[in-house]
Parts: sequence; C-alpha cells; structure tokens
Amino acid sequence: MVAQEKGVAYDHIPAMPHSDEVKAINPLGLIPVMRHDDLELSESHAIARYIDTAFDGSALVPGDPKAAANVNRWVSTVNTAVDQMFMRKYVVEYAFHKDADGNVVRDVIDETIKRLPKMFAMLDAAVADGFLGGDTFTMADCFLMPILAAVQNFPEGKACMENSPNLQAYFAKLSERDSFKATAA
Repeated sequence: MVAQEKGVAYDHIPAMPHSDEVKAINPLGLIPVMRHDDLELSESHAIARYIDTAFDGSALVPGDPKAAANVNRWVSTVNTAVDQMFMRKYVVEYAFHKDADGNVVRDVIDETIKRLPKMFAMLDAAVADGFLGGDTFTMADCFLMPILAAVQNFPEGKACMENSPNLQAYFAKLSERDSFKATAA
C-alpha cells in the first residue's frame, strides 16, 4: 500500500517464506523482502519507511516529530500486538492449523477469541477521527487495513467487526482507496 500511495512502480514477485530467494535477502527466511538498486531490505516497517523517504509524493509519516511519533506508535502497535493476535493466533490458526482429517484445531483460536473484543474496542476508539490515531491517512493505516481484511474472513472476527461501528466506517472508507484495491489479496 505504501508504494501504491507514493506512486512508486514496483515488481511484485511472489516468494514463499524460507525459500532460497528470500533467504538471499533475509537469512531468517521471513517475508517481505525488497531489492532496490543495491539495497536489500527486510521487515515491513523498514521497507515502508524507506519507500516513504526515498521517493517523491506525500509523506505517510509526518515530518513533525510529535505527529511522527504518534504514527510510529500505531505502526508498532499494529506490527506487534494487533498482528500477533489477529494474524498469528487467529487467522493463521484457522487457515493452517488442521488435524489429520482437515478440521481446524481450535486450541489457540479459542483462547484468542476471548481477547478479540478488547482489541477491537481499542482499535474502534483509535479510528474514531477517521484514520488510525488521527484525522489523516498515514502509514499506520497501510499496516492495519490488510489485517482487518483478513480477520473478517472468520466468524468471530467478522462478529467483532460488526460490533465496531467506527472500524466498520473506517474499513469501508479505506477499502475504496486505490492503494488498498491494488494490493488486497
């Protein structure tokens, strides 16, 4: 989304985590990775910050230190707490943790769904002004939108979203952005 927002042309080359191609850039084998000229970079936030500062276009992290700190706080919160709960302990568990018969193994999911309402409530309050943590679109929104899209694919996440009016409005508005449409999987 950051590259799209900045109008930066790129080639998206799908690669599996831990593939030789990915390990050539990130020895841990984690994605995403990026090459630009002689720069090889890994980690979503590092890649996004590089694109935001190296290319023309409106900044997605404000120049004002206090405003930038708020955006960076939300990016970090999404990359750690929100991603861990919504993606790692919920979406990934639904999608990939199955028994020998193909049934979803719900141990982690059932523990996680107890905490979903509190996280949704925090995010619902955080987008009350229209965007994550404020009244303008920033890099923080680029990090939250794909996670919100994914979490709604499963019943408890969908129900929590239905009980979060600010998040519903936020998601509806931002899913109309060209950057989201172009990158939504």
